[in-house]
Amino acid sequence: MPKNFRGQGPAALSHTRDLTRKIRIVLGALLALNLIAVGLVLFPPGGSADDLEHELAALQSQIMQKRVLLDRTRLNVAAIEKARGEGDHFLDNYFISRRIADSTLLSALTEAATKAQIKERDRAQTTEYIEGSDSLSMMTISANYEGTYKNLLNFISEVDHSDQLLIIESMSAAPQQGSNILTVSMKIDAFIRDDGSAPAVETAQTAVRGEAGR
Repeated sequence: MPKNFRGQGPAALSHTRDLTRKIRIVLGALLALNLIAVGLVLFPPGGSADDLEHELAALQSQIMQKRVLLDRTRLNVAAIEKARGEGDHFLDNYFISRRIADSTLLSALTEAATKAQIKERDRAQTTEYIEGSDSLSMMTISANYEGTYKNLLNFISEVDHSDQLLIIESMSAAPQQGSNILTVSMKIDAFIRDDGSAPAVETAQTAVRGEAGR
């Protein structure tokens, strides 16, 4: 039965009201905490367990994709480094230093002609930078020879097997009247790498022209 507060003094009534107020505050706080707990259960931070599982799977998939991309990038880097090394090796072996280009090509062609027993007549050359490069150039040698058909075949074989990269760009041959000797004109391409010694090239070119014109 509810207590009868009649007849109680003002102090007792005030104490009762304070106690009731505190109980209501505590009950309100407990209710709020329960609501928060229910909310956390129904809507946990970061999503539900299924949401978190899907997010974890997506992250694992992204990690696998990044690993595959990283491995592919490493392979590409290795391939680039290998290609760069092979390119440098090719340049060192087949592109003649500008400093010794003329003397080297003169020796190579003279040696090939001597072995093939074909006669050198005259020779001239032009050099142009390869498009897109300011350190690599191509020298085109215009040369005339005399010899038999066999001599010509041997000369072509010697040029083909030369230690230098020599490419016969074009060739024409005409028989001399009343003999089996051919007059041969050909253009031969060689490749040069610049080593900062351009003045030496001018000197070498003059020497080659003088030697060829004798």
